[in-house]
Amino acid sequence: MDVLEPQNLSTRIHISEKGRVVIPAAIREALGMTVGSSLDLRVVDGELRITTIRSRILRAQERAKRYVQPGTLVSDELSAERREAAKHE
Repeated sequence: MDVLEPQNLSTRIHISEKGRVVIPAAIREALGMTVGSSLDLRVVDGELRITTIRSRILRAQERAKRYVQPGTLVSDELSAERREAAKHE
């Protein structure tokens, strides 16, 4: 396994006979992975990408901020829309 430097978190690992891989501690720590963390694995452009569910949620929240006015609570808007829809049922 390569030495992990703080500015360059890359390494080479091997797949075990049962298809298992070990994510080195430095990479787990950098990504906030802990025992029991849920991970999302996907193949994109021929590469395996592993992300935590938490990082995917944070990324989605950042993208959604572009569509929400500052000081607006999306949950309040959703509740108001549902109340309005219920009036018409």
